[in-house]
Amino acid sequence: MNHDTFMIPDISIIFDFFMNLDFSTNLDFSIILPRLPLLLKAAVVTIEASFFAVFFGTILGIIIGALRVAPDPFVRGVAACYIYVIRGTPLLIQLFLIYFGLPSLGIYFTAFVSGVLGLSINSSGYIGEIVRGGIEAVPKGQWEAGKVLGLSYEKTMQFIILPQALRNMLPAFGNEFVTLIKESSLLSTLAISELTMVGQQVRSATYASFETFIVVGLIYLIMTSVTSYLLRLVEKRWSVV
Repeated sequence: MNHDTFMIPDISIIFDFFMNLDFSTNLDFSIILPRLPLLLKAAVVTIEASFFAVFFGTILGIIIGALRVAPDPFVRGVAACYIYVIRGTPLLIQLFLIYFGLPSLGIYFTAFVSGVLGLSINSSGYIGEIVRGGIEAVPKGQWEAGKVLGLSYEKTMQFIILPQALRNMLPAFGNEFVTLIKESSLLSTLAISELTMVGQQVRSATYASFETFIVVGLIYLIMTSVTSYLLRLVEKRWSVV
């Protein structure tokens, strides 16, 4: 009887490959330094696009998540279909549909607005599921408390359920924000002067591909690290309240 065997790669070959690389004669970061202000300016555009996207995406996601647990089966079904389509299609395709597809219907947006809109819609699909899970994690006794107080479904959701659910969902929201910063690199396909797009321009001007994208990667790492740190501070503050 033949059995499939799992082949363990020879780690020594990979180790020797990296040990034999000569970085000293090839890398020159000094050529990137004069263009560093351009990259930092582009990083600001990335932060702006990510902030607006997470703001509008969170609002839309909370609405979708609330509809996902609505009493009406039809409403739940529509929200579920929305999440299914958004999460099941690539962000890049969604951006292309908004920026390149909508003009054929007579709807025009600038590149930046199209990018923010695409990121917001994509993020709302994931945030909607986060919100649904957070709402369902709230004890059912809280719903009963709302009924005892004579509150409608909408008032119970607004004043009792969502405040408790949002506190539990904050870590997941933070992860989505960090992910959004990295996914904003796709805005370069819409010719938006964000970090990845300007990085490509710097590479074309300097022919220093490796150095350029190392610096670009480090800037992304700094942005996501600072964002994660600030979000942890917010989480600690909310946990005390």
